[in-house]
Amino acid sequence: MESAAATRRALLDAAAELLDIGGPDAVTLRAVGARAGVSRGAPYRHFANKDSLLTAVAAEAWDRLGDQLRILRADPQLPPAEKLRHALAALMTVGRRQPHLYRMMFSSPAGDPAAIHAAERTQDEFLAIVGDLVGEKHARRFAALLLTSTHGMTGMEASGHLPAEKWHVSAEELVSTLVSMIGNQTRSE
Repeated sequence: MESAAATRRALLDAAAELLDIGGPDAVTLRAVGARAGVSRGAPYRHFANKDSLLTAVAAEAWDRLGDQLRILRADPQLPPAEKLRHALAALMTVGRRQPHLYRMMFSSPAGDPAAIHAAERTQDEFLAIVGDLVGEKHARRFAALLLTSTHGMTGMEASGHLPAEKWHVSAEELVSTLVSMIGNQTRSE
């Protein structure tokens, strides 16, 4: 049992590394097995196919992000607006440092229970952070606005369409603007 868990862990780590290096096309079960140093058949005993392996990698990324948000949310030193800025920065960091993984997180098969659970748990943590700033009544609306905006900024930045030289603003400054606008909006209602 322990060796099966260790093999699965090695396969997931190898797949994540290959994804970072060359995108989804670089991830084949054969290449993952070779990189993990396991037998040729080992990947097939743990994953039905490449998609299920990549979905597991994406689910783990959602779990890591959810853990970050949970820790952030519990920090008594940070005010709600700062927690929200940090939460959005954590999402942008994944997009910047691991763009292939980031895209995979948002394109994993919708029916995979582990990926759904991981993404929902992370979204719930995010909703709670937003709710601490704007109240439960407004949390979903503003959380959706913030996530879609941040996702758009991350995509534009990755594709070179959000250069600071042109727009004279960074993605972080845009996030701060959104967080401030949302905080002001809910205080005036």
